[in-house]
Amino acid sequence: MFLYSWPGQIVEQVGVVPIIFGEMHSYTNSGSVEQLKRILVIDDDPDITITLQAALEKYGFKVDYYTNPVSAYKNFREGLYDLVILDIKMPEFDGFLLYQKIKKKDSNVKICFLTAGEFYYEQFRKEHAFNELKQESFLRKPIENEELVHTIKKLLESR
Repeated sequence: MFLYSWPGQIVEQVGVVPIIFGEMHSYTNSGSVEQLKRILVIDDDPDITITLQAALEKYGFKVDYYTNPVSAYKNFREGLYDLVILDIKMPEFDGFLLYQKIKKKDSNVKICFLTAGEFYYEQFRKEHAFNELKQESFLRKPIENEELVHTIKKLLESR
């Protein structure tokens, strides 16, 4: 069971998803405090964003989402998220361009790409010179919840 608190809470309504600024904590049954990992999902398919939000929150993550990549970028705040999950093919900004823009705002945030199509990791790294990305930074849709959570935890633990 988790109870949430938001010190210095500021709430901004973005579409139907409230974006909450400030640290979030979970209180375990033993009374110890641990910081919740915050994830931002950006995918133009609302079914994907809602499904990912529900699945990841079930595993104890705090999840915000956008279905519009331009709005996501405009509202992105440095230091707010631990991980951003990006769809590769979106209108206006593809996931790769959005990745570059987000990394300029927050060089510490981890990134994970989602793709519905065939993906060739090594070819991508060579073409785009994104050498810092690991193969586990790319996930193919559809994905099982357990595999998604395992990959996210692995990415969050990496340096």
